[in-house]
Amino acid sequence: MPDLSPAVKVAVLRTFEQDDYIFGALSAGASAFLLKRTKPEELIGAIHTIAAGDSLLAPSVTRKVIERVAGQFEPDPSVRERLAELTPREREVLELIGRGLSNTEIAAAFVIEASTVKTHVRRVLMKLRLRDRAQAVIFAYESGLTKPGSPGYALDKWRS
Repeated sequence: MPDLSPAVKVAVLRTFEQDDYIFGALSAGASAFLLKRTKPEELIGAIHTIAAGDSLLAPSVTRKVIERVAGQFEPDPSVRERLAELTPREREVLELIGRGLSNTEIAAAFVIEASTVKTHVRRVLMKLRLRDRAQAVIFAYESGLTKPGSPGYALDKWRS
């Protein structure tokens, strides 16, 4: 679905993390999916996060997204073609985004500046025609680039 109003950011706030609501909201372009039990200060932080152009999912929602996407074995051939447009470094950045790492954590893993990571992230989103990090996480799993595992593993892998 095309993003008809890219300046408008939507945060979904629900009582339960039901799959049909999660994936429906993300497919419709939501930038955040949070639960009503989110603390007020975290909600304010989430609003700032999506206003800055990033995305945010409640941890239990992230788990559901990972479980759903990880269960898909054969990616669409067009996904592989889009992935081939990335440089090796952009692919590495996408993998770490898929594992939930922040720009600062990725910068530390690669021993580069956070601003350089931000440039890589921007290029990944542009080349893959993705709106934000949430879509990048989904793409990383759908493409098979990222598989379920511990985020700590990813940092250890890149630091060695």
